[in-house]
Formats: sequence, structure tokens, C-alpha cells
Amino acid sequence: METFEEHYASMMDTIRKRMPDADFALIDKAVDYANKKHAAQKRKDGSPYIIHPLAVAQIVTEMGLDMDAILGALLHDCIEDTDASHEDIEKLFGSTVAELVEGVTKLTRADFSSREQAQMENLRKMFMAMSKDIRVVLIKIADRLHNIRTMQYQTPEKQIAKCQETMDIYAPLAHRLGMQKVKWELEDTSLKYLAPKEYNEITAYLQEHKEQDESFMRTIQDKITQRLTAMGIHNTTYGRIKHVYSIYRKMQAQGKRMDELYDIYAFRVIVDSIPDCYNVLGHIHDLFNLIPGRFKDYISTPKPNMYQSLHTTVIGSQGIPFEVQIRTWEMHETAEYGIAAHWKYKQGTGSGTEKDFEWVRRLLESQQDSDAEEYVQSLKIDMFDDEVFVFTPKGRIVSLPSGSTPIDFAYAIHSGVGNAMVGAKVNNRIANIDTKLKNGDIVEVITSKAAKGPSRDWLNICQSNQARTKIKQWFKKEKRDENIVHGKASFESEMKRSGLPMPALTDPELESQLLRKLAFDNWDDMYAAIGYGGLTAVKAVGRIRDDINRAIKAQTAEKLPQSPLRVNPDSEAVKQNRHAVNGVIVEDIDSCMIKFAKCCTPVPGDAIVGFITKGFGVSVHRADCPNAQNREDPKQAGRWVRVRWANVEEQPFETTLELDCITRDGLVLDVAQALTTARVRVKELSGRDLSNGRSAITIRFEVKNTAELNAIRSKLLNIRDVTGSKRGQN
Repeated sequence: METFEEHYASMMDTIRKRMPDADFALIDKAVDYANKKHAAQKRKDGSPYIIHPLAVAQIVTEMGLDMDAILGALLHDCIEDTDASHEDIEKLFGSTVAELVEGVTKLTRADFSSREQAQMENLRKMFMAMSKDIRVVLIKIADRLHNIRTMQYQTPEKQIAKCQETMDIYAPLAHRLGMQKVKWELEDTSLKYLAPKEYNEITAYLQEHKEQDESFMRTIQDKITQRLTAMGIHNTTYGRIKHVYSIYRKMQAQGKRMDELYDIYAFRVIVDSIPDCYNVLGHIHDLFNLIPGRFKDYISTPKPNMYQSLHTTVIGSQGIPFEVQIRTWEMHETAEYGIAAHWKYKQGTGSGTEKDFEWVRRLLESQQDSDAEEYVQSLKIDMFDDEVFVFTPKGRIVSLPSGSTPIDFAYAIHSGVGNAMVGAKVNNRIANIDTKLKNGDIVEVITSKAAKGPSRDWLNICQSNQARTKIKQWFKKEKRDENIVHGKASFESEMKRSGLPMPALTDPELESQLLRKLAFDNWDDMYAAIGYGGLTAVKAVGRIRDDINRAIKAQTAEKLPQSPLRVNPDSEAVKQNRHAVNGVIVEDIDSCMIKFAKCCTPVPGDAIVGFITKGFGVSVHRADCPNAQNREDPKQAGRWVRVRWANVEEQPFETTLELDCITRDGLVLDVAQALTTARVRVKELSGRDLSNGRSAITIRFEVKNTAELNAIRSKLLNIRDVTGSKRGQN
């Protein structure tokens, strides 16, 4: 078991090496405070909880951060997991440290309706804090890194959940911040739990071929070093095997086994200046054969996370391809620790702003009109997917998610440009607005003052959540009345498909409960949200389906037994224009659940009656159904109610016919052909042989009314050897 003393000594040793002028008394004060607050807590392995904050503080120190960040790391779980408050920490350690701890703290005390909602709120809070102080996310990544390192003590379910979240959020976030070393460890360790079989196969193969790989890398390394030293270029050159997750992705993408992969070696050449980088590149291409199309210049065009290097892939005399990365020492520091190597606190120039991290601002914008699930998914597109770099006509670099179109480009420039867009040019040629942009494309947006704004179709074309959010915002602001109409139509259609009555929405006892569940003040706001794309009708209905069904069951149990079948047909209740559910009106009762009895499958035109079921609304039977013949029984009379077909637009109803036939070959095929010719939507068709050379064919199909049913029946009776038919009754 790990001990406090071991971790404390290791952390302090790292701080002394990286920050010899640190305030060690203040660090000890933070350690003592955190230790007392976490005294009652244990890690999963039984060790004292304080070991985790000590490890996180050590990782933060290795990143090169400052005293406030180290103190924030030591205290990062105090507000979340103990009775410590923001005010307590501010009083003892200052407002900056308190803000860092608050920024890292999750919203665990809030009540969220779903895991996605909680995750969205935690991410939103973290990004908001990031936009003010980038150290927040650096501490958060250090926190996750130590948790991943000790994942073996968690349950299998927790291992899967945490490692998947790491792959979805934290490893890509480390990549976005340029922290490649951290990213690789997060990915490799997560893969160990998410795909243990593949992970073990790769590591076993690498271990088995370790000597062979090291021999190859020494040969290449010596060759590069000798050439550059002879040319007077001071350099540090070394080779490495690409990390396990990178190899795993190659295997998945190429559909190859480990022993079929070649491009798994990478060499790094670190020199003193940028001119030396390009000089080395010439020597590499002279020593080895260049693979066309595999050269990338990230020095003249840095990545948004500030990564800079020259990349080239070549083949040596052994026929094995390998990558060479060429960079300066400053670039190397940035590549290893990313934003942590460049943050402003080292120079004491103040905190980063949203302008410094424009992508953070875009992420904050993107959550404004998204529900939780959509937001979390969009992060994987906007922040975590590969990027494409394109240029404005004036040479400005714009980074977009891979697969982006001119629409995404226009909204990345400005929402006004996107809203006024009528066309685009790519590389000085007119291009469709759904053209997929490629690295190096020069994109020009054609705008017009007469433009009527974006099209709803653009939501299906654009790739970035930034563009999608701005399009939705335009529709939300400019087209509210139109959005309400579109949204209401979509919502009513989904309610009908789900068999739910619309009047339930305005039930005085239910309305406020449903709106609260949907997080809207009124129905028009919800319809508008569906109309502009901020919410889907399917999700909206899904969120309130159970509440409506529970209310209907309760109302059915209370109200329906009071409505006997024998009601005066001239009563005012019968004359009222009742609300139809599934095309049926229950007299004296509005808005109850309706289902059609499978024993007789009634369709419009049939004489029908209704039977009150226990907890499932009204079951509608044909009046001639054998199961409806006991409705005069005094014991059952109170549960039979009058029902009638509503005068609504035609909709399909299922019914069943049973054909009486003389047995012969091909008869079922003839019946099927007749139904196809009549364009009948058949749900089920089956036949069975009876005695005395007779057969029965049962057909379950959809019709709109008895007139259509009789027409189909007539066609079937014209088939040779079909001698009769009857409505299906179970």
C-alpha cells in the first residue's frame, strides 16, 4: 500500500528541482489543510485519500506550473468532497487558489435528469473557468491522469465508464492543448481496460520484438546523427515505437494484424534553430527515400494548440517506412507539455483570456442552444476530431473540424457572413456549399444584402457545432412564429405516433409538471425550440411519455367506471365534440387511452363498443364480437361505454380476415399476388391445412374503413378455390 510519506517526499523532491524558490511553508500548510479535511476518506486501495492530491500536485509541478496551481492541485477536492468552502480556501490561500479549486470542482450536489446533463454542466463549468484561467483544465487533466494510473482498484463497471470518458473527453482535450505526452498515457492506459485483449496482444508483440526494433532504431539514429554532426549541426536524435493506442488505431483502420504494420517507428531530431530544422530536412531526404504526400510543415503553419514541427515519412535501405519529426528545443517543450509550456503566468503577465483560446469561446457558445446529449456529442466533433486548415483570400488560417464545408467556414469568420452567404468559391472556382474542404484550400464566401438567411437544410450539411449553433440562433431570433408552427406540427405528429392525447398537455394538474420536465415556461417556447432545431420532437415526447401515461391510468381508474354504456344519445355530453384518440371518441370522457381489441380488430365503419380495462384505458371491440356479448350482464354493465368513430382524416387500422379455401398448390401465392396488386399493406400472411381437403388462410393487414375492407374481401373471394371469408376473431 502506498504511504503518505513516500508521496509527500516524491512531490517535494519534484518541486525542489522544478521550482527551487517555491514557498515550501505555504505548500506544507496546504498539505496539512487537505490532509485534515480528507482524514475520514480512503482511496479504493485502502490508502489515505491525501495521496491523490499529492500525486496531482506532483504532476502539475512536472507540467511547469506555478505556486498557485500547485496549491490548487493539493486542495482540488476539498470543496467537492469535504465541508471546506470557497470562502475558507480564499481566506487561507488567496482568491486565485480558491477560484482554481472552484473551477475544478464538479457540480456533484446538483440534481440532473441524466448522465449527459450532468456531464454537460461539468464540462460547461470547466470551459467557462478555462476561458478565465487555463490552469483549471491543467489541474483537471492532472487529476484524471492520476485516477487513470490507479484504475486497477476500481470495479470493472467503473473502469469502463471512466476510461471511456477519458477517451471521449480528456485525452482529446490534452491533444487540443498540445500535451502529447499526457495524451498518450491517457489513451494507452484507457485502452488497457476498454480493449484488454488487443492491448495485451500489442504489448506482448512489442516485448517479443524489442531487441529487433531497438537494433533497427539504433541503425537509423546513428546514420542521422553521423550525417548531421559531420555537417556541423548540433542535434539530439532518438527513435521510439509509436504508442500502443496509435498502433491499435492503425490496426483497426487498415484491418491488419500487428505483424503486418510497418509504419510504427518515429524518430525525433531536436536542433537549436528554425533554419537548422529546414537544413536537417534536406539531409533526411538525401539519406532516405521520401514517401510523396507525407510531408507536413507545422512550423510555418502551426496547429491551433501551438504545436510546431516538420514531419516527413521516408523509407530506409531495409524497406521499412518511418516518420521523422524535426523541431527546436522550444518547439519540443511545447509538444511535450503544450499550453502548459507557454502559459502567461511564467512571465507574470496575467491570465489568459477567451481571445487567447478562441476554441474555448466556441465551445461555450455551442452549448447555449443544445440539449445535454447533443452538446456532449458535438464536443467530439468540434474539439476532438481531426482538423482541416484552410485560408481566407487574404491568407488568414482558419481551423475547422475535418469534413467541414463552406458553410462552416462562413460561420467561423462571423455569424453575419454565414447569414448573408449565397455561394462560395474554393481555390477561385465556384463550389457547392456542401463541398468538403481540404487542407490548404483558399475559401471565399459570396454574400448578398438580399440574402434571406440560412436554410434549414444547412443544419444537415454543416459539420461544426459552431455553425449549427449560429444557424439555430438565427431561426430562433428571426423566425419564431414559423418555428412554433413547424415545431407544433412535428410534436403533434410524434404524440399521435406514440398514442398520446394532445389535450393531456393542457390538463391543469399535469401541464406545469410536463413543462417542468421539459424545462420550458410554456408550450410555444417548446414548439419554437423544436422548430429551430434546439430540441427534437422525439426527445420531447420521450421525456413526458411516462408522466402522461401515468396520469391517464390514474384518470381511467377514477373516471371511467362512472360512465356506463347506457347513456342517452341525445344528452349534451354525447353532442359535445369530444377529442378523438386514435380515431375514436369515448362519449362522456375526454382524453383517455385507447387500444383496439385484437380479438376482433375493428375498423372505421364497424359498429363498436368500448370496455374499461384495469389501468389501460378503453379497449374498443366490434359490437358483434363474442367478447362484447356479455355487456348486458349486470356485473359488467358499468364497464362498457359508448364509443364512436371520429370524423378525422383517414388513418390505417389493423384488421384480420380468415379465408376458407379448397386446398391446392399455389393458393397462398395467388392470395399474396392479389393483395400486392390491390396495394394492401400486409402485416402477416399464413396458411394451414384443415381436414377434408380444406385450408384456412389468415391475413392481418391495414385498411382505412369497412368500405376498403369489403373491396379487398371481394377481390379475394374472386380467387379460384377461395370459397368464403370471415373477420378474424380469437
